[in-house]
Amino acid sequence: MPQHASLSLERWSSFSIDQQILMIANEMHRAGKLLGSADAGRRLASYERVLNLTDLTVLAQRKRTLRRELLRWRDLVAELYMTPDPDSARHAAAFRVLLQFTPEASKQIAVLHNSLLSG
Repeated sequence: MPQHASLSLERWSSFSIDQQILMIANEMHRAGKLLGSADAGRRLASYERVLNLTDLTVLAQRKRTLRRELLRWRDLVAELYMTPDPDSARHAAAFRVLLQFTPEASKQIAVLHNSLLSG
């Protein structure tokens, strides 16, 4: 069974929006580590989890503007998912946008930037 497949909307809704965004970011980070890798299956599975968690987040949100922006962002990830060899710059840009959704998540942008410089 895929990771998060049994995660219910009720359970997902118990997390704050900060936690939800950071958990999606964790999966984006995992997918990013697999860019250019011969293991496309694992990268696709990571992007699938990103899409599934984003769907749960959209369903859990009451704010229409946040839902709309999450759906727009989801389209970026769907494009990465459908591309046989996703561009690392496009992935990084989508990842950065995700982290800008909440003030707490945005604190990770500097951490991400530093890890890209050192790694």
